[in-house]
Amino acid sequence: MNSKFNKLSELGAGEFEHLNGSLINHLNSTYQLLEKWGASQELCDSGLYHAAYGTAGFEAQVVSLSQRNDIAKIIGKTAEEIVYLYCSCDRGFVFNNFNGNSAIKFRDRFTETEFELTHEQAQQFCELTVANELELAIDSVEFLKEHGQGLLNLFLKMKPLLSKPANETVKSVLGSVA
Repeated sequence: MNSKFNKLSELGAGEFEHLNGSLINHLNSTYQLLEKWGASQELCDSGLYHAAYGTAGFEAQVVSLSQRNDIAKIIGKTAEEIVYLYCSCDRGFVFNNFNGNSAIKFRDRFTETEFELTHEQAQQFCELTVANELELAIDSVEFLKEHGQGLLNLFLKMKPLLSKPANETVKSVLGSVA
């Protein structure tokens, strides 16, 4: 992970402030949470780069979309595809499509294209989403108070797609907001 982490710093990630401090600390903590849950190396690496192209909640781009191939050379094609999926998510559209049963309709906020996520994409997207948000909630009582109930509602809809460790962490971090 060290060389991948250093490459991210070289791309400028350390220059951005995030909710609980530097973006680089948040990305590293998201990676570590996924690793603790036993996620694949590709998913862990996507956690380290999950804000590379900006997100609907964090508009700043660490790198340009034109650098997707460069990112893929660092973290691998599969991890980069997860990063792109995560960054391209139109959250307002996608999160409203979770109902726990049917396929998840996805809208790419960069291209405005819509498609159904494969089961594997849905699992990866949900696990990364939960790791990202819980990392913030774990470190910020204010964030937890403001967003905890909404996150719990969303994560309960994602529950069938999450790993057992992710679901257990949801329960331990957000259980008090119910």
